[in-house]
Amino acid sequence: MAITKLVAERSTCLRRKVGAILVKDKRILATGYNGAPSGLKHCEEVGCLRESSSIPSGTRHELCRGLHAEQNVIIQAAYHGISIRGATLYCTNKPCVICTKMIINAGIKKIYYEEGYDDPLSDQMLAEAGLETVRLKI
Repeated sequence: MAITKLVAERSTCLRRKVGAILVKDKRILATGYNGAPSGLKHCEEVGCLRESSSIPSGTRHELCRGLHAEQNVIIQAAYHGISIRGATLYCTNKPCVICTKMIINAGIKKIYYEEGYDDPLSDQMLAEAGLETVRLKI
């Protein structure tokens, strides 16, 4: 989790810095943090759409320039041709429902996280898919 927190420091989000790491067979496969897509301006440069629109945390995820750390770690693995089936996800935040759907379809089998907002649909889908989630209190 210490490495995951270090990855989160690369985040360009003005509201919350989130990091994610995929691990399999005791090896880091890929890392991700929340921020704008490659080549686009980051919120640090253009401001936060969510903040200026008073959008509460944990809602309306589509109204943001950035990708979530979980999305970025999955994309990075795909971009570099790395299979993540059966991997474990370490994330500084509990995945939202959008990321949860991607995690399930990517074949990730276990999630460790430190904190996060309440998302009952995410919890329900993770349970239904049989993914073990563990909150680490650090």
